[in-house]
Amino acid sequence: MSNNPRKRREALVYHAKPKPGKIEVKPTKKYATQRDLSLAYSPGVAEPCLEIEKDKENAYKYTTKGNLVAVISNGTAVLGLGDIGPEASKPVMEGKGLLFKIFADIDVFDIEVDTKDVDKFIETVKNIAPTFGGINLEDIKAPEAFEIEQRLKAELDIPVMHDDQHGTAIISAAALLNALELSKKKIEKAKIVISGAGAAAVSCTKLYKAFGAKAENIVMTDSKGVIRKDRPGLSEEKMEFATSRKIDTLEEAMKGADVFVGLSIANIVSPEMLKSMAKRPIVFAMANPNPEIDYQLAMDTRKDIIMATGRSDHPNQVNNVLGFPFIFRGALDVRATKINEEMKMAAVKALAELAKEAVPEQVNIAYGETRLNFGSDYIIPKPFDPRLIAKVPPAVAKAAMESGVAKEPIQDWERYEEELLERMGSDNKITRLLLNRAKMNPKRIVFAEADHLDVLKAAQIVQDEGIAIPILLGRREVIKELMQEIDFNEDVLIIDPKADDQENQRKAYAKVYWKSRSRSGVTLYDAEKLMRERNYFAAMMVNEGDADGLLSGYSRAYPTVVKPMLELIGMAPGVTRVAATNIMNTSRGPLFISDTSINIDPPAKDLAKIAQMTARTVKLFGIEPVVAMMSYANFGSSKDPHAVKVKDAVAYLHRYQPDLNVDGELQADFALNREMLQNKFPFSKLAGKKVNTLIYPNLDSANSTYKLIKELNNVDSIGPIMMGMRRPVHILQLGASVEEIVNMTAITVVDAQEKEKKQKK
Repeated sequence: MSNNPRKRREALVYHAKPKPGKIEVKPTKKYATQRDLSLAYSPGVAEPCLEIEKDKENAYKYTTKGNLVAVISNGTAVLGLGDIGPEASKPVMEGKGLLFKIFADIDVFDIEVDTKDVDKFIETVKNIAPTFGGINLEDIKAPEAFEIEQRLKAELDIPVMHDDQHGTAIISAAALLNALELSKKKIEKAKIVISGAGAAAVSCTKLYKAFGAKAENIVMTDSKGVIRKDRPGLSEEKMEFATSRKIDTLEEAMKGADVFVGLSIANIVSPEMLKSMAKRPIVFAMANPNPEIDYQLAMDTRKDIIMATGRSDHPNQVNNVLGFPFIFRGALDVRATKINEEMKMAAVKALAELAKEAVPEQVNIAYGETRLNFGSDYIIPKPFDPRLIAKVPPAVAKAAMESGVAKEPIQDWERYEEELLERMGSDNKITRLLLNRAKMNPKRIVFAEADHLDVLKAAQIVQDEGIAIPILLGRREVIKELMQEIDFNEDVLIIDPKADDQENQRKAYAKVYWKSRSRSGVTLYDAEKLMRERNYFAAMMVNEGDADGLLSGYSRAYPTVVKPMLELIGMAPGVTRVAATNIMNTSRGPLFISDTSINIDPPAKDLAKIAQMTARTVKLFGIEPVVAMMSYANFGSSKDPHAVKVKDAVAYLHRYQPDLNVDGELQADFALNREMLQNKFPFSKLAGKKVNTLIYPNLDSANSTYKLIKELNNVDSIGPIMMGMRRPVHILQLGASVEEIVNMTAITVVDAQEKEKKQKK
């Protein structure tokens, strides 16, 4: 809940527009003809109905049941909002459904049940269970949550899990195993303090015990202090973790403790308490949004600490999204009848082991690291790690099979892993990666058209999110009026290049520009006049180090903005031609398309250079480029100069960059259909590979293709990304949306980060 009216309004608009809610149901079969409809419904639908009547298991064969999970709540313990009721819980349940989909490709119906009666709730869930392949219980208050889950697990033959209990337990257990290993301690001997006695705390402690923690070494506290065996009126759950020690306070419990696990409230652990812990203490302060002890305070207090929190802005975030999507994925894929302890423990081990493996470059890039390595700041995998989908579900599925709860065992594990990776093609991970990377080291970015509302909205977002430090160029009075309109109250630099107070700056820039162009027909008067133009002024800001990058082009035709950038910024050393690429977030994964904005009809050698620049850009995102050189012909099938040009470009690339996965000339269907390419052209360097980069022979085809994909399929596009410029300069498409401007700002920041790295080498 935000006290900021603008943030509140933004959140409400997000959930309400362009249509209410965050998830929807879409057809998965053809429905264009009467024949299609007769198969989808009457009379054709009767056939699968009869097959399911013969054997209920056929529901998995003929319906969505096998990939459908119910996220069910009665709204009695919603986030930090408490008992707000079933209707008010619906946005949260939809959000959980969204996470299931984007992380594990699991479809969700959210179900809000209007009862606090345990028996009625259980009866409702049991009655609707035939619809689903699994049940995710959510935001149900303790102690009812314990009984509801226990009974449903016993009475249903599909997986049931209360994520509030087990999600944190699974992720924190993985972190704990690795933290103990790093601190050279054994879980059997570790003295553990648990702050909090709710559903998550109880589940965490039970799971730690399953991995070897001893009851006599565990102290649990609640709002009344230490839970002792001699305290009257203890619930069954609390009694299991009651201690015989004669201590009453958290402060006493912390003395000599090896591990602190916080699932309670902010700022209840003092530096003195931290100092009283054993050597190499492990502190999981997971209260949100503010932990039991501030991260920096804890790190300053103990240099030998291993710390985790629930926050994304600190190392070792205990994030449930590392668990529940992948656990259900594995359970559904073997048609498990339940999620048992063996499956949860398998997930813990898989997560713990994954943190010890070499981290893919894509993850390092996302988190702004040179190299993430297993250690005190990296004890659990990051949510962006693309390996999660291929590591955790198989471990869960194997545990289900070995523990005898799998109805449909997996036979071909290699194929299963490939299927899991294919499921993630539709996720916009690259956008989240891009924004996250920008936030790691935000740069000063000039918005050359800040007196336009959408540009200003984007600048506001990047300021709020820490993506960039915006510098606003334009008519000052207009910018301030628009800022007031959208509640943009932050202190940001506003510059009007034409204003009197910028005269000295204009003259200084003009002098530098004139010296560089004086032998190209530019007079000092001309230079001073040009500096009143926002794009020239902005470019000089970047050239002179007064800004790190710039964005322009929202209100002007692309060629008119490119010209001053080429004149003032120029090309990077060794570059003979600039180009632009667009990233399309398609259902098959990110697709890079070049050249979408600059070169009208490049000759073969320039086309090859464009391919090389694009491949380098693809690598910036931690993706190995697989490049198809596009044409209307396939491998010499046409002798027309347009096709021959592409063939010559491929020959150049094969000769001078033989390690690059590139081939052509190729038609689009063969480039994008692996099976077709493998069958027809098995000799190709691309055979059996998933193409992620398309280089078109001319501007007509590249620009039209990316815009067709964007409009027809409602695909997000990031770009055009300028390649080959000396400094971070990017030009928006005319009338770009706020989201596109935000994404391009992140591109500009990342570009600045990369150029800064090169300068330091």
